[in-house]
Amino acid sequence: MITLKVGGMSCEGCVAAVKRAVDAATPGAPVAVDLARGEVALGDGVDREKAAAAIRRAGFTVEG
Repeated sequence: MITLKVGGMSCEGCVAAVKRAVDAATPGAPVAVDLARGEVALGDGVDREKAAAAIRRAGFTVEG
């Protein structure tokens, strides 16, 4: 499992936007977003850089 620290999420709409972004970049990838922690967990086999780039394009920051 890959965990990304994502900044700029403040509501459930942000959670949905992050999920859509990851799904568009890596269709069918398992993704779980923890709004309170500001984290996105990606399932095994997901391309970390591809997912991070998609999240950034959606308007959020990805640390690390």
